[in-house]
Amino acid sequence: MLSVIVFLPAVAAAVLLLVPATAPRKVFTGTWVAVSAVDLALVVAVWLRLAPGGGFQFEERAAWMPTVGISYHVGVDGLSLPLVALTAVLFLACAVFALRETRRVKAYVALFLGLQAVCLGLFVALDLILFFLFFDLSIVFMYFIIAGWGHGERARAAALKFFLYTFLGSLALLLGFILLYLAAQPHTFDIVELIAANPLAGGGMYAALALLAIGVGLAVKTPTVPFHTWLPPAHTEAPATGSAILAAILLKMGTYGFVRIAMPILPDTWRQYAVVAVVVGVVSVLYGALVALAQTDLKRMIAYTSVNHMGYVVLGVGAAGILAGTDEQARQLATTGAVTQMVAHGLITGALFLLSGVLYDRGRTYEMAAYSGLAARTPVFAGVFAVAAFASLGLPGFAGFIAEFQIFTGALSAAPVPTALAVLGILITAGLFLLALQRLFLGPLRVPDAPGSPRPFADLYRSELAAIVPLLALATVIGVLPRFLLDVIEPASRALVELVAR
Repeated sequence: MLSVIVFLPAVAAAVLLLVPATAPRKVFTGTWVAVSAVDLALVVAVWLRLAPGGGFQFEERAAWMPTVGISYHVGVDGLSLPLVALTAVLFLACAVFALRETRRVKAYVALFLGLQAVCLGLFVALDLILFFLFFDLSIVFMYFIIAGWGHGERARAAALKFFLYTFLGSLALLLGFILLYLAAQPHTFDIVELIAANPLAGGGMYAALALLAIGVGLAVKTPTVPFHTWLPPAHTEAPATGSAILAAILLKMGTYGFVRIAMPILPDTWRQYAVVAVVVGVVSVLYGALVALAQTDLKRMIAYTSVNHMGYVVLGVGAAGILAGTDEQARQLATTGAVTQMVAHGLITGALFLLSGVLYDRGRTYEMAAYSGLAARTPVFAGVFAVAAFASLGLPGFAGFIAEFQIFTGALSAAPVPTALAVLGILITAGLFLLALQRLFLGPLRVPDAPGSPRPFADLYRSELAAIVPLLALATVIGVLPRFLLDVIEPASRALVELVAR
């Protein structure tokens, strides 16, 4: 089942490459929508059959390079399945949003289908080299999407910066994986076997170097301060769908790596350096919020809020490693909140980036100073954007509130001062989104003009509504009725906390 979910988009991409580029564009976009819908249906079937607390399930394993301990090994548990589902939902939303795409549609759809396959593959991978393969391929696909469908020459420069930064991070990650392989007896890259063997129990300098290499590689992808500088230009210059997938899915590869690899395989070392993760998380929260507050470009502002929101995740996983002055329930709460925050951020920020793409499509600029009073011209757009903004700032009733509440509650006893400082990030985020709403939608009507004539400024089209509204609806359902998600995450979080404490 999992192999079908992962490779169905790749097979569809290969088939579409055989179709002439002169075929109607709806052949390509329609195929993407259909494949994504089937993928989502298969993920829902896996979700309904998952036994919470049952460890890794739906496992598939085949020898790949047995002489060096590498296998094709996939499976899901309560930590990975929510992210697999998030991936399926976001790619379907982007497929629907792209129904109006007209530029080189064949290549565009094929690249996104390939990216969809590697994103799904990473979240089900249970072998370090398989994880690394999908990790690196995601960089390649996103590079071509930003460079090919971004905004001119600056997009190519942003794509190059994105590629170099994240590829360098992936090399550090590979170094960490090799160190784990050499420490294991017998040598293996299998994640399940490494977790059971705990090859670097007791910590030490070797274990610290392995965690440093893995931590840097994942921190670049997350990204955390100070490894975040590739993110704003990549987001700003990417097409709307590229930005949505980059923020909602690719950033989660970093934070997912912490809970899947760093914490369970290096528990002693994670506990030893957990306070570093807490500090990095709080700095990212405050820095991301403050820099976002200073932005005049809407897309850059949303990009910096991603640094802020990913900081909450790092704070949560760091707090889960601090045993002194905490109990298991608090650490489990912090871990559950971190995974829930990954899902919440993906849904909400994915919607925000698609909305920013709508704004650029109408006005050809992200500068907030170029707009005013849009609520009168585009009331539906204004209403949907307001919902997304309030969801992003952590308003009760949305998924972000559930996640952040759990993180703060779980982290407070472990790190009271950093947690109190992180709460300020919510206040700053509220201020910057309220300011953006005021700039864009209130006051006298002002939109950028085309030379010699007013530029038409349409409200949301049906395909845009069909892509964005379900994301916000799902974020609302999680915010009001979170049990269907928490019942999956909590048993896996409990198992992870027990592994870290062993």
